[in-house]
Amino acid sequence: MPRRHSRNVGHGAQSLRRVIHIAAEGTKTEPEYFKRLNQLQEVARFIMVKNKTSGSSPIGVLNAMKKYVQSKKFGRLDEVWLVVDRDSWPEENLNQLYQWTQAAEKRGLALSNPNFEYWLLLHFEDAVSSLTGPRCITLLKGHLPEYDKGILRGKIGLTQIQDAIKRARQQDKPPCQDWPRHTGTTVYLIVQKVIQ
Repeated sequence: MPRRHSRNVGHGAQSLRRVIHIAAEGTKTEPEYFKRLNQLQEVARFIMVKNKTSGSSPIGVLNAMKKYVQSKKFGRLDEVWLVVDRDSWPEENLNQLYQWTQAAEKRGLALSNPNFEYWLLLHFEDAVSSLTGPRCITLLKGHLPEYDKGILRGKIGLTQIQDAIKRARQQDKPPCQDWPRHTGTTVYLIVQKVIQ
């Protein structure tokens, strides 16, 4: 894969642009969210890895990323991330993902416990601990009434994203070494790279 370049507006110089390649369980919400991030910032570009045959389990996400990595050349600033939900997946499955990310540089695991909707909820409120997946969705619909596994365009802006980063970082103390064992999310680790 050729390196990505972006022009510095008004300066005429070119600078390298980071590309963050993401394999996720979700086929709608996560791609829409990272597409929205592409629209809101110019520091990095998010590319979603297609997961057509491996299923939406964490292991399916890992297998899709492994296949993708073998078929691409990456620039020196590029990163690959696995984005999954805790749901009720066995810890040994999640540990496989974590071990894969630790085997090489510029790999990461972003896990939301119980689900990605928890990360979205943090854009609007300080979420309480011990939330179930369905409860996260119910609370999120209080802010996004038409939410149905998709983001309403324009409803999430930079202010909400900065709030979510702050809230997630506050909950992640001390920072978890692998993934949140209780209600929490490490999606902020990706997003804070490009949203200051």
